[in-house]
Amino acid sequence: MSELSGKVALVTGASSGLGAAVARLFGQRGATVFGVGRDEQRLAAVFAEVPGGRYAVADIAGAQRCREVVEQCTAELGCLDILVNVAGQHAMRHTARVTDEEWERDLAVNLNGPFYLSRAALPHLLEAGGNIVNVASIAGIEGQAYSAGYCAAKHGLVGLTRALAVEFTAQRLRVNAICPGGMLTPQVTGFTLPEGADPNLVMRVASPRGLSEPEAVAKLVAFLASDDAAAIHGAIYTADNGKTAG
Repeated sequence: MSELSGKVALVTGASSGLGAAVARLFGQRGATVFGVGRDEQRLAAVFAEVPGGRYAVADIAGAQRCREVVEQCTAELGCLDILVNVAGQHAMRHTARVTDEEWERDLAVNLNGPFYLSRAALPHLLEAGGNIVNVASIAGIEGQAYSAGYCAAKHGLVGLTRALAVEFTAQRLRVNAICPGGMLTPQVTGFTLPEGADPNLVMRVASPRGLSEPEAVAKLVAFLASDDAAAIHGAIYTADNGKTAG
């Protein structure tokens, strides 16, 4: 078991899906978790199962709110050892019909937020000898139909992970990313196809093994965040039931 005892972890997207699974698992493994999400009722329900956890209702798309979240976490809990950027959004759209606002929102949530949070957290993580785990997607290493904004942002998040890993190679910080495939989360199970979309193109993203439980993927996040992964830096792990194996 990857132990996280005594660590303070900030986890975004903590109100549902993978973020909620990560928050619960980190709490079970001894971490003090500061969760961030947009739905206060769901956050409260999740953190009723996270011993000693705290949470903040926030939209991580803006730089100022990301700074405030990091400041609140460190003020309340005294330090920050782990940042897990889980929050994301994905809506399938015909690219020719994507509005400026939809494109900008895709980038804001899936890429800008993780950058703003990482930038705000870096001084604390460097002091603690901590780490960042970014949750990208297999859309960050391959193309997916009707997902231009999501793919662009997740490719960017993979690039951000590698850029930070190189920049901080000689310092007390680890930065890694995971690229999950389809998971049994509301974002995936509740998706709808754009009108007139070709379902054969959409099904190219599916693995014959089906969808993963978020709790299974959370275990990979916990490992990378733990001292058991001390030698892992700048890595991009897939958790996709073999979808991108070849």
